[in-house]
Amino acid sequence: MGRLIVDPFPLAVAVALSPVPVIATLLMLLARRSTDTGLGFLLGWTAGIAGVTMVSALVASTSRAEARSDTSPPATDWILLWLGLLLLLLGTRGWLRRAKSPAVTTRPRWMDALDSLSRVRAAGLGVVLSALNPKNLAICAVAGAMIGGTSGETVEQAAAIAVFIVIGTSTVAIPVLSYLVARDRLRPSLDRLREWLEQNSRAVVSALFVVIGLVLVAQALISLAG
Repeated sequence: MGRLIVDPFPLAVAVALSPVPVIATLLMLLARRSTDTGLGFLLGWTAGIAGVTMVSALVASTSRAEARSDTSPPATDWILLWLGLLLLLLGTRGWLRRAKSPAVTTRPRWMDALDSLSRVRAAGLGVVLSALNPKNLAICAVAGAMIGGTSGETVEQAAAIAVFIVIGTSTVAIPVLSYLVARDRLRPSLDRLREWLEQNSRAVVSALFVVIGLVLVAQALISLAG
């Protein structure tokens, strides 16, 4: 049970620390229809992550049950290795470009349209940024394959998926739920955090990719060597 939770943990952190959905959440909470858009985005974000992870885990579990036993390394280890190398490459390139470019102070146009979003459209945006975003799609698919490809019991796999979903959605869920409880006290802090993320999102993403990439490569190499 321990490995089922520990192994996908770096992937859950990578999903949780994606700056774009966090910035989008903060902008929605500072908009006119903050409650509707915030809750809608949280539902969509959670549904997207949960859907991709569970489907991937189900496919991996079914494939493992039908596959013949052999001595070749699990496919998920190779996928994990290449995903880690890709994140390392993207993170390094992003960091070098950040060093040569001035800080980005303008935000994408779609962020300016968040004021007028309904709950349904906010939920749709949450699904797009989670399940249809290539990076998050790949990460959640690999995490689901890691969990579903093990020999753990169904209950243990379900618990591991639940933990992954909770961690992956935490950076969206915590601001939304906290805002519902104490919106007046949180608005100044949320505004400052939003501004900081908008100015430093490239650095955050690059550093995150490098750290997570190193962890995934090391994890894959250890598993393949064993």
